[in-house]
Amino acid sequence: MPEPTPQWQLPLDSSQPPANWINIVRDACPAAAALPLHYTAQLLWQRQVRQPAQLKGFLHPEAYCPASPFAFGEEMTWAVERLKQTGLSSNSPSASLEKVAIWGDFDADGVTATAVLWEGLRPLLPPESHLRYYIPNRFTESHGLSAAGLEQLAEWGCQLLVTCDTGSTSLSEIEYAHQLGMEVIITDHHTLPAQRPPVVALINPRTLPPEHPLQTLSGVAVAYKLIEALYQSLTVAPPAPLDNLLDLVAVGLIADLVELTGDCRYLAQRGLEQLQSHLQTQTPRRPGVAQLLALCKRTGDRPTDISFGIGPRINAISRIHGDARFCVELLTSQDPEYCRTLALEAELANTRRKALQRDLLNQVRGKLAQLDLATTEVIVLADEQWPAGILGLVAGQVAQEYGRPTLLLSLDPPADAASPDRMARGSARSIPGLDLYDLFKTQAHLLTSYGGHPLAAGLSLPTENLALFTAALNREVRELKGEQPGVGGPVLAVDLAVTVADLGQDLFRALKLLEPYGMGNPVPRLLISDCWVTGAWHRRLKDQRGGQVAYIRTEFKLWDDTVQGGFPAEWWDHYAEDLPQGRCDAVVELDFNTVQKQYRVRLVAIRAAQSQSCAAPFTYRQEPILDWRQGLTGETMADTPSPQALDLSSAAGQLAPFADARGKDPTGDAIANALVITQCPAGWAEWAAWVKQAETAQQPLAIAYPPPPERAPETVWKELVGLAKYLSRTGETVTLDRLQERLQLSAPALALGFKSLEYLGFQVQIDSEQRVQMQRPLAESSLSPEGPEIRAFLEALQEEQFRRRYFYQVPVSTLTARS
Repeated sequence: MPEPTPQWQLPLDSSQPPANWINIVRDACPAAAALPLHYTAQLLWQRQVRQPAQLKGFLHPEAYCPASPFAFGEEMTWAVERLKQTGLSSNSPSASLEKVAIWGDFDADGVTATAVLWEGLRPLLPPESHLRYYIPNRFTESHGLSAAGLEQLAEWGCQLLVTCDTGSTSLSEIEYAHQLGMEVIITDHHTLPAQRPPVVALINPRTLPPEHPLQTLSGVAVAYKLIEALYQSLTVAPPAPLDNLLDLVAVGLIADLVELTGDCRYLAQRGLEQLQSHLQTQTPRRPGVAQLLALCKRTGDRPTDISFGIGPRINAISRIHGDARFCVELLTSQDPEYCRTLALEAELANTRRKALQRDLLNQVRGKLAQLDLATTEVIVLADEQWPAGILGLVAGQVAQEYGRPTLLLSLDPPADAASPDRMARGSARSIPGLDLYDLFKTQAHLLTSYGGHPLAAGLSLPTENLALFTAALNREVRELKGEQPGVGGPVLAVDLAVTVADLGQDLFRALKLLEPYGMGNPVPRLLISDCWVTGAWHRRLKDQRGGQVAYIRTEFKLWDDTVQGGFPAEWWDHYAEDLPQGRCDAVVELDFNTVQKQYRVRLVAIRAAQSQSCAAPFTYRQEPILDWRQGLTGETMADTPSPQALDLSSAAGQLAPFADARGKDPTGDAIANALVITQCPAGWAEWAAWVKQAETAQQPLAIAYPPPPERAPETVWKELVGLAKYLSRTGETVTLDRLQERLQLSAPALALGFKSLEYLGFQVQIDSEQRVQMQRPLAESSLSPEGPEIRAFLEALQEEQFRRRYFYQVPVSTLTARS
C-alpha cells in the first residue's frame, strides 16, 4: 500500500490581529525594525502570543520572571532537607557523610539530567567515594529502576538514591530499594501512578496545574530546579554559578521534545546563550560539548544545533551500544583529549544509527504494504530482527507519515519461541489528541510493563498476548473516534505562505526572533505555491572514517515567477528522481548552513501545483516547437556553447542553412527570440526544465542539436578519471556545468561518476558555488571497469546514450504533447 498523502492545513484560526499589532511587535524588537516583521507578527498571533506583556517575556528572556523551584511545594522542601541531612552542606569529615547515588536514564534528557545533578552535587560531596551515578543499559535493563542496578548501589553502600527523568511508576523497585536500606527522592516528568509512591519526595511537574509555567519541564529541567532549590537553601555561597548548568538544561529540554512554553522556553533561551560560548574560546568550559558541536559543524546558538546535532549523537550511544554511561563523562570531563575520543565515538554511533534507521523504515514500509490501513486505527508491527534502540525513532516517522499511533516491537529470538515467557518489547509513538499512556492503561492486564508520555511510550508484553492487544487497541481507538475507521490521516500543518523572493537573510532573521523552536512552538513551515525545481542531484553521506552510509541528500534550486535565480534547497532521505516535474507546491523550512555560509530551505513536502498552471503549465506558447535538427551533424555543433551561454547572433550563422518544420529561415526573427537547445536531452525531466525556462522567458523553444556522439562508456570513464587526476594534481576546480558539458553527461550520470571515483579512492567535494574539487587518491588503482560503482556508472552511460538517441529522433509532435 502506498504511503498516504498528508492533508496540507493552513492555520485554523481565522481571526485577524488588530491593525496596531505589527507596531506592537516592532516596538518589542527595535533592533529588527527593518526586517519583514509582518511575518513575525502573523506567527505570534497564530501561536496565541497576543498580549504586549506576554510578548516581551516571550522574545526576551531577561524580561521573563521564572518560577521559584519551591513552587513544587512541600515535595521540594522535603527533598532539599533530606539532601542536607547527608552532611553535604557542612564541613563534616567524609566519614560522617552519607553515600548518595544518582539514577539517570540513557536518552539525552536523562543523560543531561544526570550530568546536572552530578555537577550540582559534586562540589558538596566527595565524588566516587560518596557520590556516584548509574545509567541503566538500554538493551538489558530498559528505562526505569532495575533490581540488578539497585543491588550494585547497595553493595557500594548507597543510603540515598536520587532519580532523574525516571522513577515515578517504579513502585516495586522503590520497595526493593527500601529493603536494601536506601531512601529515595524522585525527580521525573513522566506519567504519575494512581497513588503517590512511598518516597522521601516526588518532584514531578505533572503534579502541578496544566497552566502552571513549570508544568512542561523535562527531566533535566526538574533536576536543575532541585539544584537551584538546594543552593538557595545553603547558608553559604553556592559552590558554583547555577548558570553553568544551563547549557546542559537546554540540550535535554530541546532533545526531549517537551513543550517550550513558560519556564521551559526561558531555560532553553538562557541555555543556548551558554551553549554557544563553548566555540568562542580556545579553552571551553565543556570540551566535550565543544567537540560535539565541531563534529556536527554547528555553533550552538540555535535549537536545531541540538535537535539535529548534539541530541542525536548523545542518544545514538545507547541506541547502538546500549551502555550510555560515558555520555555523562563526555559532558562533564575537563580532559580535552579524552573528550575528543568520546565525541568521535558518539559521531560514529550516530552515523550507524542513521543507516539502521533507514533500513528499518524500509522494512516497516514493506510490512505496511500488507495491511489494510482503511480498517487499521493503530499500527502494531513486530519482528525478531529489529534493533530495539531505534524502534521509537522509526515509530515516530511512521506515526507522522500515516497519521496513526504506531507500535514497533522486537520479539525474543526464535530459540525461545516455545517458552511461555517469550516477550515482545518496543516503543510507541502517538498522534496529537491521543494519549498513549491512557490507551495502554485500558489494556494493562495484557502488558508486563509500560510507561512514558502521552505521545511517546515504551512497553513490553508476552508475545502470546500480542494479537489480542492489537485488536483491543484498534477497538479502543475506533470507539474514541466515534466508530469512524480511518478518520483523519496525516496532516501537514503550514504556517505561512511566501514566495521564493521572500526567502533569504531578512526572512530568516525575522523568523529567528521566535526561537527557540520546539514542541508548542514548531519551526515555521512555509508554503510556496506554483514553483518548480532545477539542477537536482543527490549523494550519499559519509561517516568520520570516510565510509559511505545508507543516507542520502538531494540538492536542487527552487524557483517561482518572483525570482530571476533559483534558491538553494535540500531534501533529506530522498533521491533526485523523487522530485516532480513541472509546476508544484512546496512546503519548506528556512535554514542557514553555517559551513557553507548559505541560506537555504529544507524541503518538507512537495506535490503537483494545486492551481490552473498545474493542469496546463505551458499553455502560453502559441507556435509549435521549432525543429532545426534536420541536416545538423556532430561536427557542425561540436564547438557550440552550452544553451545558457549561447550567443544567438553568432549562432545564427551556424544555423543559417537549416529551416524549421515550416521552412522559416532560422536566421530571421524566429532565432532572435528563440531559446535554443544544442544538446540532446537525457530524459523527460531535462526536457521539462527547458520547457519551463522557455515559459519563464516567454520565448519559443528551438531544438537544434546534432546526433549524439557515439562514444564507448569505457572511453567516457577513462576521460573522467583523467580529469580527476588532473584536478587532484593541480588543485584546480571546475564547475558542475562545465564537467557535464565536457563529458556530455546528465547530472544523475555525473553523480554516479563521482561515486565511481570515490570507489577508486578520490575525494570529491562540491562547494556552495557548485565548483568541484578532487583530492588525490590514497593509492593508484586500476582503471578497469570493475566494482559495483563503476559498473553502475557504465550502465547509466549506456542508458543515457539510448535516451539521447531517442530525443534526436523523436517527432516534434511527441515533444509538443509532453510539453
